[in-house]
Amino acid sequence: MFKNQLIANDIFYVGVNDRQKHKFENMIPLTNGVSYNAYLIMDQKTALVDTVDISFGDLFIDKIQSQLQGRTLDYLIINHMEPDHSGSLRIIRQYYPEIIIVGNAKTLSMVEGFYGLVENVKEIKDGEILSLGSHKLEFFLTPMVHWPETMMTYDQGEKVLFTGDAFGCFGTLDGAVLDTDMNVNRYWDEMVRYYANIVGKYGAAVQKALKKLTPIDFETICSTHGPVWRENISEVVDLYDQLSRYKGAEGVVIVYGSMYGYTELMAETVAQGLAEAGIKDIIIHNVSKTDSSYILQDIFKYKGLIVGSPTYSNELYPEVESLLRKIEIRGVKNRVFGYFGSFTWAGAANQRLKTFGETMKWPTAEISVEEKQGLKTENYQALLELGHQVAELVKLPYLESQHCG
Repeated sequence: MFKNQLIANDIFYVGVNDRQKHKFENMIPLTNGVSYNAYLIMDQKTALVDTVDISFGDLFIDKIQSQLQGRTLDYLIINHMEPDHSGSLRIIRQYYPEIIIVGNAKTLSMVEGFYGLVENVKEIKDGEILSLGSHKLEFFLTPMVHWPETMMTYDQGEKVLFTGDAFGCFGTLDGAVLDTDMNVNRYWDEMVRYYANIVGKYGAAVQKALKKLTPIDFETICSTHGPVWRENISEVVDLYDQLSRYKGAEGVVIVYGSMYGYTELMAETVAQGLAEAGIKDIIIHNVSKTDSSYILQDIFKYKGLIVGSPTYSNELYPEVESLLRKIEIRGVKNRVFGYFGSFTWAGAANQRLKTFGETMKWPTAEISVEEKQGLKTENYQALLELGHQVAELVKLPYLESQHCG
């Protein structure tokens, strides 16, 4: 029934689109949905590379059977064990009880832990090769991109690299699968948002993986989310390189919380100071309105971050506090920092923001501003100066950026 799209010689796309789920991992909004990508290799032996979320298990089986046309499924190669990719493993085993599950030692441990499957498994090691006939599959272990068992599978003859979650992004595939057959503009920000929220903590591991991939001559990237990359491979790899080195563009993200508009006015003033100092990319986020996944996306994109918060019960505004914790968890490096706060009768926000900046070890503007009640002329000028100082720090080369506080 299904006409599966051809990716390369004997390699077919059998993935699915999810336009129903509201939040990825029950946290991250799926504004444009998400795809779960899986691939079927038809050779003397057949091999399925990854599966899909179990909620699409029946559709997934139909797509596989449409391609196999009565043939058996010999191997299931698991590059990543997260349930949105391994969720249909058990149903695959029910339809094909003799299938051999292929994975590294940590993968197979998770196969048993999640699904209780221990029969018909094949443990592979880094650099090992599995022959399907004319297709020779080579395995590369890439731990902590972004789970400890993650690996990549390389089809030597077709020069196709199956990368698991690496180089993936949010967004469904609407008709076409290959980047050569679609307008990919909408996927770039979604790739940054995916990286920032899912992979962001593991920049060092991504760098190790990229170095491992350097000698491999691959012409197609088959990720588990988003387009199959062929025409835009250099842009995709370069983006991952920049993100994993935490190298932001010359721009500033202003993040603020505000209950009655006073801290918001301070944020607008800081933005004016940035613009006066020549910063053209200025992004302002209200933490009470914008989901943190989009704020993190921009923090990974740009070099400067300025945070403003009112004092709330002698602490930071709760949504600001939550965002800062998410930044800490991801260990974001190489950012320039500035901060400002407001209070009515007792100020505490600025001290906590200062501590955050020190914890992150970021170069920080010398000036900070904390206003009591309504904005005064003196602090209006100081906020403009805060924008000027952060702008000058952002313009410095990374190696020259020094703490100014």
